[in-house]
Amino acid sequence: MKRIHRLSLVVSILIACTGCDQMMKNIAKESLASSAPISLLNDSIRVEYTENPGAILGLGADLPSEIRLLFFIIFVGVVLTLTLVFTVKTYGLSLMQLVGLSLIAGGGIGNLLDRLFNHGAVIDFVRLGLGLFRTGIFNLADVAILIGVSTLLLFSAKGRAKTTAA
Repeated sequence: MKRIHRLSLVVSILIACTGCDQMMKNIAKESLASSAPISLLNDSIRVEYTENPGAILGLGADLPSEIRLLFFIIFVGVVLTLTLVFTVKTYGLSLMQLVGLSLIAGGGIGNLLDRLFNHGAVIDFVRLGLGLFRTGIFNLADVAILIGVSTLLLFSAKGRAKTTAA
């Protein structure tokens, strides 16, 4: 794939992920911040507003603010930058690996923007579950990261399987 096509694909995914994520978080903040949770599909989807100063499932939320700044903003910013440079500069990546890395970076940028402009916290607003079993609360950026990691793992494993078979 030509460099311009790779770059166009990466930029398109970044804009789509980050734009949709930030738009949904703005809607959530405006319409859910002062309301009770909304239950959908017999409570299998719950839409509710929360601000998470930690990582997934609130990990690290109790750390001092200086440590959270160092890890969740500076360290994550560096890792995202390195991921983007690797994604754009590495020509041996398959199309699906390129998509997976771009989704991870796009979701990461969405959450990083939240931390930068929302006093170090990420806006989350969706929870799934059946009965007593519930997921943690999450957002669209988290979904992009999960799909990106799954895509990357799936297509990297397929590539290794083909190499081993050959």
